[in-house]
Amino acid sequence: MARYVVADASEYLAITGWGIDDVKLAKKAFVFLGQQCKKFSVTPVNYTFEVNAMSSEKLPFVLPAVFTIGPPVTNPEQSDAERCEAKAMLLLYAKLIAPLHSSSSHVHELVKGVIEGETRVMAAELTMEEIFRGTKTFKREVFDKVQKELHQFGLHIYNSNVKQLVDVPGHEYFSYLGQKTQQGAASQARVDVAEARMKGAVGEKEREGLTKQNAAKVDAQTKVLSVRQQGEGLKEEAKVKAEVQVFENAREADIAAAKADLAMKKADWDRRAKVAEVEAAKAVDLREAELQMEVEVKNALCQTEKLKAEQLSKATVQYDMQVQDSNALLYSRQKAAEAALYEETKAAEARKAQADARFFEQRMAEDARLYAKQREAEAVALLGKAKAEYAANMLAALGGDYNAFRDYLMIDGGVYAEMARINAGAVSGMQPKISIWSNGGNDGAAGGSGEAGVGGAMQQVAGVYKMLPPLLSTVHEQTGMLPPPWMGALAARDGTGAN
Repeated sequence: MARYVVADASEYLAITGWGIDDVKLAKKAFVFLGQQCKKFSVTPVNYTFEVNAMSSEKLPFVLPAVFTIGPPVTNPEQSDAERCEAKAMLLLYAKLIAPLHSSSSHVHELVKGVIEGETRVMAAELTMEEIFRGTKTFKREVFDKVQKELHQFGLHIYNSNVKQLVDVPGHEYFSYLGQKTQQGAASQARVDVAEARMKGAVGEKEREGLTKQNAAKVDAQTKVLSVRQQGEGLKEEAKVKAEVQVFENAREADIAAAKADLAMKKADWDRRAKVAEVEAAKAVDLREAELQMEVEVKNALCQTEKLKAEQLSKATVQYDMQVQDSNALLYSRQKAAEAALYEETKAAEARKAQADARFFEQRMAEDARLYAKQREAEAVALLGKAKAEYAANMLAALGGDYNAFRDYLMIDGGVYAEMARINAGAVSGMQPKISIWSNGGNDGAAGGSGEAGVGGAMQQVAGVYKMLPPLLSTVHEQTGMLPPPWMGALAARDGTGAN
């Protein structure tokens, strides 16, 4: 069985299934049993975008664009290679895009992704000044890049309109650039007015002289021009005759080309008519084979139904017997399960009662502990409040002197006595060696007031030298270290020193 399907002027048929290896595209065709046919439109669609891009100086801008995109179609003016390429792209479109074309958002997102990606890559390689000054070149490169990417989806850009670049809110580059240009134009206009006034005054005088000079020059040029015009007339006449001859030759060539084209079209129409006749004959044979196959299928179905009926009657009787046995077994098991469920329910109720009793006992114990903790917290709070009142009263009695209050608390708490005890324990068991010495002078202990005194400066120096031996002896006794050889050696002590 077959049906004849014809597509509209802006549609194509995509046929798959029996007898077709991949996908067959046609404007009209017979669709046989085992084949599927879908119509898809090739009408171009307008896609409007606002592409957010960024230049090489990290300056963002918005590029509004409108693209008219659709699958390619063939026309008689194309060459054979162009027609083959257009059919290949149309086949790609039928496989990839046409099934999803009803969901326009999918195609819209695909086209938007390609356009945004190519625009951003190109904008990142250019400065804002290069993009602004070379807008036409930038638009053309965007068109070429996008067409190259869309080619793999079988889409063709029929028209593209990239509008003027727009600022991103917060980055008003173009508005500031326009203000700069406007201010520069206003300044230049003021300069031009002043210059024009200057030139007007000077030019007025120059024109008066040039008028007289040009009057004489024009008279001379008029005579030369009249002779030259006669020669130009002769040249134009010869040129027109040559162009007429060229036009006649081109017209004859066009007539010959039209005749050759008509002959080629007649041959193509004859070939299509013969192919249609062959397809019609083959269609009849195919239909006859399909009908024969349907007859065989019907016979097989009859035999199958007969066998099913015989087997079904036997299976029905056996099924009824098994159902009766199963129902009896199920009833006995239900009764046993109900008895077990009743016993388990009673046991669960008993366990629940025991659990409730244990829970009540635990809750009473927790309440008792909670009450004890609350009473303890209240006692601590009262103690803290009493201490705070005591500290406030003592501080008021001492006239607000914090240091006196602190000393009182440390004495009352025995802090000083404890510190004395700890210090005494720290030095107990130590046997320090303490030496007391002087320089033997009359001015008191070493390191006195520093005045000159009776002996003057020499007596001060002598006192220092007298002080060194007892100092070195003391260091030797305390640490066991001897002075260096260049300072001398210590004499044997006779035990007269004061230790």
